[in-house]
Amino acid sequence: MTEAPFFDSNILLYTMSAGPKADVAGALIAVGGTISVQVLNEFAHVSRRKFSADFATVHHSLSVFRRLLRVDPLTVGGHQRGLALSERYRLSVFDGQILASALNANCNVLYSEDLQSGQIIEDVLTIRNPFKS
Repeated sequence: MTEAPFFDSNILLYTMSAGPKADVAGALIAVGGTISVQVLNEFAHVSRRKFSADFATVHHSLSVFRRLLRVDPLTVGGHQRGLALSERYRLSVFDGQILASALNANCNVLYSEDLQSGQIIEDVLTIRNPFKS
């Protein structure tokens, strides 16, 4: 396992806002880690829909993330593993895909505000909410 973390899309999305959570998210991302193509897609979708970001802003943000973070590709094997994780841990299909990508990238930490902080997946991946004390 690598010590580099995996980031859920919600962590990247906080960089679009201001305040303490944006500061925490920016500091974590600046250190480096891994994301997946799914995370890039979710970021693009939510930043357009929720933040009304124009495409130029979305493209710029995505290029910064791709430069700072390793991007794990989507594969059929990862898709199948994600479905199995969704079923085993009773999660949404999309959350299962995030877990599968993090495991496939050999990460041991997944930063997410949406999943259960402290939960350990497959005995190797610990979910951490970076905004909890």
